[in-house]
Amino acid sequence: MQFKTRAHEATYKKTDQMLRQLFGEMVHVVQEAPMFVIPSGTTLTHIIVSPWGEKDATITVRAYVTFGSDLTPDLLHFLLRQNDTMRFGAFGIDADGDIFFEHTIVGSTCDKEELRASVMAVAQTADLYDEQIMQKWGGTRAIDRAK
Repeated sequence: MQFKTRAHEATYKKTDQMLRQLFGEMVHVVQEAPMFVIPSGTTLTHIIVSPWGEKDATITVRAYVTFGSDLTPDLLHFLLRQNDTMRFGAFGIDADGDIFFEHTIVGSTCDKEELRASVMAVAQTADLYDEQIMQKWGGTRAIDRAK
């Protein structure tokens, strides 16, 4: 695996250690990228470590909520209004039009409890909203797509 900076590598190693302490064997390492995956409920939570300048890195926790939902103005308004109520993270839409929920932490200052809170908040939010979005705007849950 290639790291862009020393801080990127150090944050990846720290994240790996914390995730294993928190989630044990549930943590799956992605060999091709500085990323981990943890299954949770009806979603898969991705933890991505990215460089941030030369001296730091970020840890982004992302879970896909639905794939292929009908991105109507009503759904987009719903997601934006929900973002206003979130303590950790926000909904987003990727280049393929798939809905995700994510939260990003500064790598150098992240501790185990902050990482746990981020992973749990993202996973629980995606798990909570996937059924609600599917029922009204269609689409497929992450767990169904992974099968």
